[in-house]
Amino acid sequence: MAEPRRSAVADAGDLKGLRMLVVEARFYDDIADALLAGATRALEAAGAAFDRVSVPGSLEVPPAIAIALEAAERAGKPYAGAVALGCVIRGDTIHFEIVSTESARALMDLSVARGIPIGNGIITADTEAQAWARARAEQADKGGDAARAALALVRFKRGLGTS
Repeated sequence: MAEPRRSAVADAGDLKGLRMLVVEARFYDDIADALLAGATRALEAAGAAFDRVSVPGSLEVPPAIAIALEAAERAGKPYAGAVALGCVIRGDTIHFEIVSTESARALMDLSVARGIPIGNGIITADTEAQAWARARAEQADKGGDAARAALALVRFKRGLGTS
């Protein structure tokens, strides 16, 4: 596996009290736990508060984010961004391609259409071993990466004065 190229993203402001949403697919419970642990560490390190929602699988993550964003806005407590977590492991059918492609497309569509920062931590892998390598904090830490990506976009948006 290629080593990730992580460069430091400038911390452009205090995120204490920032409200984020984490939506996790629980299809692979143990891998979901590892992704959530990474995301939780990153959000807590930034001082961000977050709500967590669990859904059955990766295809349910984008609609859950959309539903939660709408409900939070109606309640006058909007989220600054969201983190999508899940795992799709290749099987013997085209289901892998459908779930991985459509979940990523829906997250991108939602983020761009609503102008909401979303970190995509839905990992796609050929094998369970590859999924674990991406999920574990001491290896690729994709849950943490997704949270840091969302936070970087929140900082960017704040820097433009649009949040």
